[in-house]
Amino acid sequence: MSDVTIRGLHIRYGKTEAVRGLDLDIPAGAIVGFIGPNGAGKTSTIKCMATLVKPFAGSVRVGGHDVAQDPAAVRRVIGYVPDSFGVYDDLTVREYLHFFAAAQGIPGSRRLRLVDDVLALTDLAAKIDAPVEGLSRGMKQRLSISRVLLHDPALLLLDEPASGLDPHARIELRELLKELQRLGKTIVVSSHILHELAQLCSRIAIIDHGRLVAEGALEDIWRTLGLLRLVLVEVANPGEALSEAARRIPGVESVEPSHERLAIRIHEGGVALEDLHAALVAAGARIRGFQAEAMDMESAFLALTRGATHG
Repeated sequence: MSDVTIRGLHIRYGKTEAVRGLDLDIPAGAIVGFIGPNGAGKTSTIKCMATLVKPFAGSVRVGGHDVAQDPAAVRRVIGYVPDSFGVYDDLTVREYLHFFAAAQGIPGSRRLRLVDDVLALTDLAAKIDAPVEGLSRGMKQRLSISRVLLHDPALLLLDEPASGLDPHARIELRELLKELQRLGKTIVVSSHILHELAQLCSRIAIIDHGRLVAEGALEDIWRTLGLLRLVLVEVANPGEALSEAARRIPGVESVEPSHERLAIRIHEGGVALEDLHAALVAAGARIRGFQAEAMDMESAFLALTRGATHG
């Protein structure tokens, strides 16, 4: 497994400062999502970790190796998938992977088994003799991941991997990344599709105008901002008495009754969903349905990038 330590990272393109003093720790085995608008500095930061940015100011260490001082060692422990596929359309899947395995210096005696293994992992074994140009966009993305898995990197850097994929392909990609995490990979993934990262990442890093605005587990960021979570409760015995009892539960901000449903807004961290359910039952609620909305990453992102945490 690999980890990343970034301290005081500054990246400049001419007069434009793309990254401004970014500090970030990425623990081994985590899936960390980079969130931010175009021009925020996500791609520049990922490219720097991939040894593709020169020069830069600050310190970046990947798996204990200094990116500036020992880029060759860093490349041995990373797999980088850019936002463009970079596949060779006139090759078959087999030829494409054998070409890159040879470029990695992997002996011919190992390549046959290795190519079969990575295609099985990415669910492309049936396409081994298919021309690359005939693959769907989702399959091309999985082929790009197959390519970077050939040398068994500890850290995967994926820049906008879900861009342009249909919903089914996004689900397949998400499940593949979860499987790679189970195999011990550390994964950094950037995306504009915020709810996708909410379902995938163990941590997120919100970047705006080259600065790290917030970092941590989504629940922690939600709690820091004081944002509210909506819980919809369907009850068989609605009434003002039940609504009043719900309002008195610690951590509940508001209760809006509507026919046989209560719309309850709670402070993240103020009351656990299980405790809210138990408190409602204790108050006499006969619950038919209990649904908590997914935490709203869009609200967190907008609140942070509008200056809610730094004025």
